[in-house]
Amino acid sequence: MKAQAPETPCACHSGQPYRSCCAPWHQGENAPTAEQLMRSRYAAYAMGLDDYLLKTWHPATRPAVLKLEDEKSIKWISLQIVRHEDTEPDHALVEFIAKYKINGKAEKLHEISRFICKAGHWLYVDGDFVAS
Repeated sequence: MKAQAPETPCACHSGQPYRSCCAPWHQGENAPTAEQLMRSRYAAYAMGLDDYLLKTWHPATRPAVLKLEDEKSIKWISLQIVRHEDTEPDHALVEFIAKYKINGKAEKLHEISRFICKAGHWLYVDGDFVAS
């Protein structure tokens, strides 16, 4: 896991300090919106927080394990939220573009992700890649 000091800018690229951005969600509080959960999940990928990612993934689509330590060659560069849409009171879409480098080569992930809120907890369900 890549530790992040509380006062450093958050890994989700919100411009806010980690302590007041994604840290509360990583420490167990419920993200109040699908967008905030999306940001915290991006930061969790950047920080290597496998357990958090699994905890915030819907059980129907969650992989059995994540091994982010096997992906050390990935460096997450930026996150842009394109849109956040509540489609129903407990369903939402978040479209985002994440830029990263893998073995020094720049790449981009453009996805429309689906989220559901169960008992006050937003969970990532799945997503569709957008061709660029």
